[in-house]
Amino acid sequence: MKKTSLILFTSILFSCSSEADKASIENNEGSEVVPDNHSRATEKDSLEIPPDGEYRFDVAFAEWDGKSMGEKVTVVIQGDSVKVIYAGDGKLTAEKGEVLDEGIILKHKSGDCIIARDRKDVNLDEIGGCTGGPSIIDFMNKKFWMC
Repeated sequence: MKKTSLILFTSILFSCSSEADKASIENNEGSEVVPDNHSRATEKDSLEIPPDGEYRFDVAFAEWDGKSMGEKVTVVIQGDSVKVIYAGDGKLTAEKGEVLDEGIILKHKSGDCIIARDRKDVNLDEIGGCTGGPSIIDFMNKKFWMC
């Protein structure tokens, strides 16, 4: 008799627990998911960023409708960090090897990838080009946007 009562009690306990968990999951389905700082690999994968390494990108000038004018940069990716280094191929006033921009790679609310200084930069109204906001980096077309 005691064994049957214990089994019945345990069954009811698990049933209530799983119903509470199910209700909790259903209540949270509509709420916004906020990534924590430990989900960097997941963030990086969802942005379709190339693997860690060095890449050559064209410079896209915002004031010239995205034309590169022959300028190139070296983009160094490590984790969710990026560094953009002037390759010295053109006529920029920067020196060869000079770091033009660096920060964390994030997806802006517009859908563009940006080089951010702070995770809150994803909500800024002005980015890229000549705005003074975070730079836009286009991994698909291998372009780093400048003013």
